[in-house]
Amino acid sequence: MAVDASAGRHPWAIFCMVFLPFALGHYLSCLLRAINAVLTTQLLALVPLSATQLGLLTSAFFLAFALVQLPVGMALDRHGPRKVQLVLMSVAALGVWLFSHSQGFVEMLCARAVMGAGLGGCFMAAVKAISGAVAPARLPSVHGYLIAVGGLGAASATLPVRLALDYTDWRGLFQGLALAVLAVGLLIRLLSPAPPVAPAIKPQAGMFDVYRDPAFRRTIALLLLPHSVFFGVQGLWIGRWLADVGGLPEEAVAYLLYLGMAAVIFGAIATGMLTQWAGRRGVPPMQVAAWGVALFVLVQFAMASNFRPGLPLLSVLFALLGTVAGLEYAIVAQSVPPGMTGRATTCLNLLIFSGAFLVQAGFGLVLGCWPTNAAYQYPPQAYQLAFGLLAALQLPGLAWFFIDRHRRAGPSGKMMAGTAVMINSKEEYETRSLWSSRQGKTGPDR
Repeated sequence: MAVDASAGRHPWAIFCMVFLPFALGHYLSCLLRAINAVLTTQLLALVPLSATQLGLLTSAFFLAFALVQLPVGMALDRHGPRKVQLVLMSVAALGVWLFSHSQGFVEMLCARAVMGAGLGGCFMAAVKAISGAVAPARLPSVHGYLIAVGGLGAASATLPVRLALDYTDWRGLFQGLALAVLAVGLLIRLLSPAPPVAPAIKPQAGMFDVYRDPAFRRTIALLLLPHSVFFGVQGLWIGRWLADVGGLPEEAVAYLLYLGMAAVIFGAIATGMLTQWAGRRGVPPMQVAAWGVALFVLVQFAMASNFRPGLPLLSVLFALLGTVAGLEYAIVAQSVPPGMTGRATTCLNLLIFSGAFLVQAGFGLVLGCWPTNAAYQYPPQAYQLAFGLLAALQLPGLAWFFIDRHRRAGPSGKMMAGTAVMINSKEEYETRSLWSSRQGKTGPDR
């Protein structure tokens, strides 16, 4: 791990004091986000839920997560990630504890929302802290490691959670997780160093600049919907699809979800390394992301076919290729000044998790158009329509990227070299110059 020259700290100090504490917070956030996929049977045994209610219960995490993004991003830039995370993870621990004592749908829904609000800053705080300590050229690979830790957390929400239920019930499991969340918040506050003081930026101007930036808009046009689909489907409906369409027992579903999360870990690391390798050969991260999204959409069309022998493989490929959408964090982090990293990640998270909420809840609404059988399973046709709609919705952004890339390539068929890899238009250059002037610099280089 390369260290930014301004940081002046040894790489192992960066790892132990910055990366590790914040990565643990991201680990727990991903674990709690995905845990309902394995606990569905236990939750349904307590409270009979329709597909719409189950989708709302699980997606309440995403909605609350999205709603806190703007204030959390401004707080991160103003107060620093270590102070903000202690408060937020205390709130998250309260939400997890409340969920462990819930008796009905409304109580579970409210507790899940408190949980999502408290965990809403985990990834942003990690990106903010790491971006100030790691050299910019290494951000894609280090962000890949961070996403891999999140994949490990989601993997822990599958087979390990299933095994843990042999020793305790789901209430005891959540009580232990509440203590773990609070402990990590204290660890971040005690270990992580104070961030360097960044020049003040007006919050309103910073937010508007992020949304107006051409590079930001191009990034979300390609990657926002795939990222939302990956979060929304992997966090709940993949398991139901394997059980309802594939007829797989709970143990097999938990094992495949575990393999899928292992694929997330491998895919995140491989994506970061591939992007760094491609960058040395003049291939921008957006181009790597576009080809990854194309494969991701193809997998979803294959899932819509409901070819039963291929379901296990497709579930793992969905998780593996879905990690390419995480490149948008590194792309956005490279395109804004250090003092605005928190707000930029906030804007991105707001859109991603709002989209994940709509995907997860909307998937349940589509399934709810069909009646269930005696085992509360939905027919294959319901999943065909749901997956087919999601895949079709991602095609316009993918097509627009390749059309726009061909248009900007010009008659030679080659992209402009040098700074055009990072700054692809005059408008974008002027935006970079404006931001740099606010930071007291004269050019776009940071």
